[in-house]
Amino acid sequence: MPLETGDRIVAIGSDHAGYRLKERFKVELAGMGYEVRDVGTGSQESCDYPDFGLAVAEAVGRGEVSKGVLICGTGAGMAMVANKVPGIRAAACNDAYTAEYCRLHNDANVLTIGARVVDDETASRILKIFMESDFTGGLPDGARHNRRLEKIKAIERKYMKER
Repeated sequence: MPLETGDRIVAIGSDHAGYRLKERFKVELAGMGYEVRDVGTGSQESCDYPDFGLAVAEAVGRGEVSKGVLICGTGAGMAMVANKVPGIRAAACNDAYTAEYCRLHNDANVLTIGARVVDDETASRILKIFMESDFTGGLPDGARHNRRLEKIKAIERKYMKER
C-alpha cells in the first residue's frame, strides 16, 4: 500500500564498502525521526551492490517508503542500478550542494553516496541536507522544475512502452 504524504519511512542498503556508513546512517536517520528499513548487506563481507540497490529502489518505487539511501564505494554503481527502476530519481551525491539541489530541483527520491569518497562528517551532512530538503516544484517559481521533471517522466514512459 502506498504511503500517505509525510510518512517518514526510509529504506537503506549498502554493499560491503558502504556497510560501516550504512550502520552510522541508520542511527542518524532514526535521530531525525525516520523509521528505517535496512535491506542489507549485513557485514563487510564482499557482496554485489545491485542486489541491495534494487531492493531499495523497488521499495521506493512501490511507495512502501518515502525515500531511499544507498551506499557503495563511489555512489555511482548504486545510482546506476536504482535508476533502472521506474519512478526512481537516484542521485549520486558526494557533496552538500548536489544533495540539496537534486532534491530542490530534481525531486530525487534516492540518495546514493560513496563511502570511499567522502569522510563521515561530510557524509552525515549530505544525508541531513538530502532528507530535509523539499522539491520546489510547488512554489511560485517552481514551474520550470515541474516542466523538467515531467520531461524525465515522459522519457521513462517512452522507454517502458518500447520494452
